[in-house]
Amino acid sequence: MATRPNILLITSDQQHWIALGVQNPQVKTPNLDRLAAQGALFERAYCPNPTCTPTRASIITGLLPSQHGAWSLGTKLPEQVPTVGDLLTEAGYHTALVGKAHFQPLRETPQYRSVESYPTLQQLDFWKNWDQPFYGFRHVELTRNHADEAHVGQHYAIWMEQNGCDNWRDYFRPPTGTRTSKSRTWEIPEKYHYNAWIADRSNALIDCYAESEEPFLLWSSFFDPHPAYLIPEPWASMYDPKDIDVPAVTPGEHDKNPITFRMTQDKNADFSWYSKEEHGSACHGMHCHLHDRDEMAKNIAIYYGMVSCMDHYIGKILDNLEAKGLADNTMVVFTTDHGHFFGQHGLMAKGPYHYEDLVKVPFIARWPGKIAAGQRTDAITSLVDLTPTFLGAAGQKVPFTMSGIDQSQAWCGDAVASERDFAIVENRHNPTRVHLRTYVDARYKLTCYRGDDHGELFDLEQDPGEIDNKWDNPDYAALKSQLLLKALQRDMQSEPLHMPRISGA
Repeated sequence: MATRPNILLITSDQQHWIALGVQNPQVKTPNLDRLAAQGALFERAYCPNPTCTPTRASIITGLLPSQHGAWSLGTKLPEQVPTVGDLLTEAGYHTALVGKAHFQPLRETPQYRSVESYPTLQQLDFWKNWDQPFYGFRHVELTRNHADEAHVGQHYAIWMEQNGCDNWRDYFRPPTGTRTSKSRTWEIPEKYHYNAWIADRSNALIDCYAESEEPFLLWSSFFDPHPAYLIPEPWASMYDPKDIDVPAVTPGEHDKNPITFRMTQDKNADFSWYSKEEHGSACHGMHCHLHDRDEMAKNIAIYYGMVSCMDHYIGKILDNLEAKGLADNTMVVFTTDHGHFFGQHGLMAKGPYHYEDLVKVPFIARWPGKIAAGQRTDAITSLVDLTPTFLGAAGQKVPFTMSGIDQSQAWCGDAVASERDFAIVENRHNPTRVHLRTYVDARYKLTCYRGDDHGELFDLEQDPGEIDNKWDNPDYAALKSQLLLKALQRDMQSEPLHMPRISGA
């Protein structure tokens, strides 16, 4: 057996940290609960950006979005930025990604090419012949759609055809498919759902790696529970909306917040200013968030069903890892790219609102013989630490260029610790606005906005629900100044060093 560990990264998409059975008895996730029982559950893990592309690029580069270049949705991670796939491939690892990548935009320009864009996205002959590294991963199998979105294509569509689903277009929206139903129940047979595809192809790779003398890095990248709220039966009716707790806004909680928070609760609010040409494309979350409580309960029931279905197929991957005798020598990490609002603070989905619901993420790490089983830890970690940690676990030197921190040794032993006491969350959705940055430590959270005097300051110990914003409270002026200084210092601490200084002139 190889002495260097295998590494299995399993991610969901837009999963609230509480959407785990070990955190919430209303949710059934027996396989992720098992993983947590065998490893450590991190209860203070943060994303570096609450949108897909920036965080996913940070996961594979060890850099913050402001550093690696893919700073927002609709941007591209430059191919020349070194990734964990590059470095572990060079170190003799098999490297593979199955599922969602989202490192490139859906639209390309002559200056910024994207194989994840139309029309290449749906040119199946192109993907049938694809045999080249993608951001350092030697083997990739991709698709782009969430649920029945028209963006379906690439390797997922090929797999459906190979497995006898000749009418797969019937299950997806035009212009790719023909689906017109707005039901929350997806008519696609479960055996053709992308969860089944990801598990099937991940397990095929694990089978191959089991015969190899070389270790592997495999990223199984799931798409759910990102909306649309849609899942096949029996998962669609697994949860009764009448039994679901539906979060809600606390009256008056946005009175002390920036005006955009209050605008989300006003059906007549005009957000058009945030979509003006000088500010680029429209920003996620800059709209009215008012919703019907009963409809939200139905959405949450489907959201939990999507989580439970995904958990079922994650279990198939974990089971196969054990069946092939690889579990004892494999570091397994489960997490998501960012959180999700389903009524908390009166909000839906995502946006430039850095509550814990959106920026804190579920995070489980299992490493038999290294990470003591059954732990819960409030040690702060960040998804930007994943690449340095994987490199450290593999015995590789972490490049000076990375701003993430190697946690591989801190996680080991009787009590899981962390090499960091803070996290930084960026959110730059347009060139100028909306542009904000959050600093969070063991007790406090501070959020600043580019070009504005307003912000947020929450005491997470005294106010874990983040209801009472202390930003303008004169009694907290000294603390705010201290936190602003700490935030600046930690931001400087996170700067990458492209090479050590080797001479004085």
